[in-house]
Amino acid sequence: MNGMSGAHRLGLSLHNVLTRWDTSPFALVTLAAVLAIATWYVQSVWALSSRGRSWSGLRTTSFLTGLVMVDLALQSPVATFTMGYFEAHMIQHLLLMVTAPPLLALGAPMTLALQTSGRRTKVRLLRILNSRGFKWWSHPVPTAAVYYFAMFAFFLTSAVDVAMNHMWLMDVVNIAFLVAAMHFWWPIVGVDAIPHWPMGHGMKMVALLIGVPIESFLALALLSTTRPAASMYSVSSTHAGAAILWVGAEAFTFLALIPVFVQWIRVEGRRTARIDAELDAAYAAAGSDLTPVGPDGTTADTRH
Repeated sequence: MNGMSGAHRLGLSLHNVLTRWDTSPFALVTLAAVLAIATWYVQSVWALSSRGRSWSGLRTTSFLTGLVMVDLALQSPVATFTMGYFEAHMIQHLLLMVTAPPLLALGAPMTLALQTSGRRTKVRLLRILNSRGFKWWSHPVPTAAVYYFAMFAFFLTSAVDVAMNHMWLMDVVNIAFLVAAMHFWWPIVGVDAIPHWPMGHGMKMVALLIGVPIESFLALALLSTTRPAASMYSVSSTHAGAAILWVGAEAFTFLALIPVFVQWIRVEGRRTARIDAELDAAYAAAGSDLTPVGPDGTTADTRH
């Protein structure tokens, strides 16, 4: 995240909030990776357009915004302030866990890669997606367990203090949190095709709602602690960060329920329209085969 010494707590001022961008090697690598991925995505969209195939502008906007959120978390002053303020650490956590991942998933990068890659790359991607290892790794139960309970293991133990005093380890933890969150949000957003363990819309909403009491319990545990989360934080900063986690996580969870619910309504609407069309066609076909019957039980063809 940054290379600041824990002995120096950066002053919280508007100038520092706007200008103290992280220039450590990890932060610069993050910026380079974000720019490289953004370049690939935009070039792939252009490649589709040159073939006369359209790509949703909303997907492009979502994906690029998600990349911006990643850079804000790991390279902006948010990362710089994490060495002195637990509030900044929690903002970073929210950006990596509940903001950037769903935006990236809404961009459908796997679908874009499959539509624009060469045959060899496409075969490799499909082989990975359909492999037994990926099937095991993508099971929704362990995925949700890792996503939710990794936060307890990190924030309610000495792990956060150890990581914050060894910044290379904190960088690894941040990447691990981001990967776990992307893995969690991918099937919930449901834009890219999921080869294994497809989740119904009701189950997606349940997976999100389960997190409400879990995240609330974590926030309450941090709010009630009498010790700072790590040696570079104060107790008051720990409590303020817990409040940010509580409000932010719950707000983002309920916001995430909206697109899932809208997708559910659209799917049900299309299903209902399809069933109605099939029934109308069946009634029309049956009606054309009916022969009028008179009061005496004879058909029109036999009455004279």
